[in-house]
Amino acid sequence: MRKFEKGNNMKTIIVIGAGKIGATIAHLLATSGDYAVIVADRSEEQLARLGTHPALSVRTVDIADATAMDALLTGAFAVLSAAPFHLTVDIAASAARCGVHYLDLTEDVESTRQVKTLAKGATSAFIPQCGLAPGFISIVAQDLAARFDTLDSVRMRVGALPQYPSNALNYNLTWSTDGVINEYIEPCEAIVEGRLTAVPALEEREEFSLDGVTYEAFNTSGGLGTLCETLAGRVRTLNYRTIRYPGHAAIMKALLNDLGLRHRREVLKDILENALPATTQDVVIVFVTVSGHRDGRLVQETYANKIYSGVVAGRMMSAIQITTAASICAVLDMLAAGDLPASGFIRQEDIALDAFLANRFGRHYADSRFTEKLAG
Repeated sequence: MRKFEKGNNMKTIIVIGAGKIGATIAHLLATSGDYAVIVADRSEEQLARLGTHPALSVRTVDIADATAMDALLTGAFAVLSAAPFHLTVDIAASAARCGVHYLDLTEDVESTRQVKTLAKGATSAFIPQCGLAPGFISIVAQDLAARFDTLDSVRMRVGALPQYPSNALNYNLTWSTDGVINEYIEPCEAIVEGRLTAVPALEEREEFSLDGVTYEAFNTSGGLGTLCETLAGRVRTLNYRTIRYPGHAAIMKALLNDLGLRHRREVLKDILENALPATTQDVVIVFVTVSGHRDGRLVQETYANKIYSGVVAGRMMSAIQITTAASICAVLDMLAAGDLPASGFIRQEDIALDAFLANRFGRHYADSRFTEKLAG
């Protein structure tokens, strides 16, 4: 793949990770005309799968090699991590040393805490959790919450599901297997009766219907991002649950708990990746309901959105690729335009929903003909 020679007005962006999401991010940015994109991965096989573009180049780099990472990031405008969550802190630390803006997609709570620590006194911006959930879901929740005089509850539900489920799990692999397993195992933050607490993953299952389809939702880790901290003392109930088709949670609990695979993550990963086919025929569901008082009345507002797979920037993309990549690209675009602070820790809920949806990447959410904003 040929190297890109940076033009005068191009900002150099390093994308770490050449998997499905990293490749999608790189494609969106390279075809925008405003960014010179370098995709870095330790896997030459993964890098070889990337399409060619004059604004795109590749590097084979071991992220654990701090010297190599610093050399890669030096002089870049920003680094975007689409790598597995356990590599988050290493990448963020390199960004801090090099004075480069940092964005990631992690759902891992502890990694984000460490990124926040690295952001203290930094000369560049640190914006973790820029995906769908955490990420866009927090932007929506904050927008709704700001419309109330006092808050009672904020309930956030998100799912990336196959349009045509055909196995007992009613699920296909649509994004990082490591990420799915992590959010099914780690403790989940929530606010219950006004108190910050940890609740177990895969519990507090509920069922609901949307457009005539029945779904289940249950606790998973990381989806709230930093909202617990942001809304502490202001809301009685705050929770996040992942949406699946009914029956999924029971089977996953059997695998993780009864068969003990929560202690053998690599075994579970191998099973899932060899048993569940990937699909681009998926749908992303975003469902946020906020209730509280306004003008002395108890009212509720709901944001509901379905995003389907489709052709974006000349390529067929899954819904999870579109939503995840579009989200982090929109935040980068806003940072590059000066619409976000240029240093320190930036929360997703600091980003205005209207500005996000007006962005050329963010409007992949807004353009969906399935979007509804409902006031009750």
